[in-house]
Formats: sequence, structure tokens, C-alpha cells
Amino acid sequence: MSYMPTDVQSTAFWAIILILVIREIVWKGIGLWKAARNKQKYWFIAMLIINSVRIIPIIYIFLFQKGKKGI
Repeated sequence: MSYMPTDVQSTAFWAIILILVIREIVWKGIGLWKAARNKQKYWFIAMLIINSVRIIPIIYIFLFQKGKKGI
């Protein structure tokens, strides 16, 4: 009886979860930083409280940010 496939699948699962968490932190951090810098407190609060899987920070960064658009 071999436990290798289970160990490999478990490692791959946690690696994917880690990558997704890091991406979420990066997008949320960029969005929060830009909202704070532009003094848009409602966007800052929305991004801070609502866990949107990168949707709200991306919408803010590309559509609603004052001044220069994009990252």
C-alpha cells in the first residue's frame, strides 16, 4: 500500500492555496494603498472588509481610481 499519491496531491493542493492567498494579498494591498493615497475612504473600507477574491480591488484599480489608471 503506497501513500505517495495522497502526499503529492496534498502538497499540490497546499501549494495552490498558498499561491492564491499571495495573489489576494498583493491585489488587496495595491488597491488599499491606492485608495488611501487618493483619500477615497469608502473604497478603502469596502476593500478592507469585503473578501471579494480580488474583484473589488481590480475594479477599483482599473475603473475608479483617480488620476493614472492601472497598477
